[in-house]
Amino acid sequence: MTRRAAGPPLTPDEYVDAIVQVAERDASIGRVLREILSLDGVVRSSALDLVAAHLRVHSAAGDVLDCIDALKRDAVAQRISERLGAALPSAPGGPTTPPSV
Repeated sequence: MTRRAAGPPLTPDEYVDAIVQVAERDASIGRVLREILSLDGVVRSSALDLVAAHLRVHSAAGDVLDCIDALKRDAVAQRISERLGAALPSAPGGPTTPPSV
């Protein structure tokens, strides 16, 4: 994600582009995003509220919190899911894969 000079907030399309770029560069972020985006909207929003609260405690940058907020929006989540192929199964060892016995 490239840094922007202070100015108006990003558009939904800009959030989608930025989030997808990061997810494409780091497979672990892509896997976590797919998991988050597969949640029901209300559950996703609640989970992201907890993530944002944790990040605020650790003084996360405002643009990170803005991205978390954008992920709560159904339209943004849907577009990111489509671009990342969120319906694809997680890679072995991903968050939904139970440990082998």
